[in-house]
Amino acid sequence: MTTHIALLRAVNVGGKTQVAMAALKTMLADLGFANPRTLLQSGNAVFESKDLGGAALEVLLERELEARLGLKTAFRIRTAAEWADLVARNPFKAGAKADPSHLLVMFLKDPPSAEAVAALQAAIVGRERVEAHGRQAYIVFPDGIGRSKLTPAVLEKRLGAGGTGRNWNTVLKLAAMAGV
Repeated sequence: MTTHIALLRAVNVGGKTQVAMAALKTMLADLGFANPRTLLQSGNAVFESKDLGGAALEVLLERELEARLGLKTAFRIRTAAEWADLVARNPFKAGAKADPSHLLVMFLKDPPSAEAVAALQAAIVGRERVEAHGRQAYIVFPDGIGRSKLTPAVLEKRLGAGGTGRNWNTVLKLAAMAGV
């Protein structure tokens, strides 16, 4: 069995695209996934599967979420091994330890190009810092996400892809849930 971490994009934020985590957990169980569990109300789940993974799993979950719960949104899936790797590759380890709520990991469908990352870095007008590794972009918001001009729209436009972000505290909680 492979442990998967599933992240829903833009759920339970600002009163839009609402989904109860109990309903998500039930959906995962009904689909035959083992040991489904959720974290927080922002669309985080951990479960086990032996047959599906990667993009096929994202497509299945997106289709089933819409059919069963009437919600159309994207999933980003990582295995426990991929999660352990993205934790280990954090380029901002000192900042993550000192101020984990100001480090965001943006989970993307595909790795951004070096040119896209450079364009994003060039677009930064504040003290934020960005580095990308694989299908993740690590973003430090030293003055807080709410005050930053580096908005989700800017991130997605410059990186050329939609993603979903989690702060470092949540990343570590999900790592613990996944046993990594």
